Amino acid sequence: MKKEEQALEYFKNGFNCAQSVFVVFAKERGLDEVTALKIAGGFGSGMGRLQETCGAVTGAFMAIGLKHGKTLGDEGTEKRDKTYTLVREFNTTFKEIFGATTCRDLLQCDLTTPEGSKYFTDNNLHEKVCVQCVREAVKIVEKIL
Repeated sequence: MKKEEQALEYFKNGFNCAQSVFVVFAKERGLDEVTALKIAGGFGSGMGRLQETCGAVTGAFMAIGLKHGKTLGDEGTEKRDKTYTLVREFNTTFKEIFGATTCRDLLQCDLTTPEGSKYFTDNNLHEKVCVQCVREAVKIVEKIL
């Protein structure tokens, strides 16, 4: 099964966008599924439903960092610079596709209000926007890694 399909399975089974993107990359980097899901758990709906940076985006950033991030014992800035370059590349590509990277701008509603939640549900934004963001985030990460 392709990573994007795996991510969508997680997403359709109640995991948030960040978890769904991050876990499919984390497992192949040796991070167990439970830990990966816990790490990304607070990043959904734009980080704790703050509707800031989209969870699919933050999940992708974590996946990039997991592969290329600087760790203890790494001298210099090479790994950090590589990570930042790939994060910016991801961000640019995601924005080209969706026009934004914040949950609020992507959904065009405020999930913290009853009206915004109703708009989200009535307009099937979970399927129309969120599923697409998860799918594309995985595809972009696969391409740049």
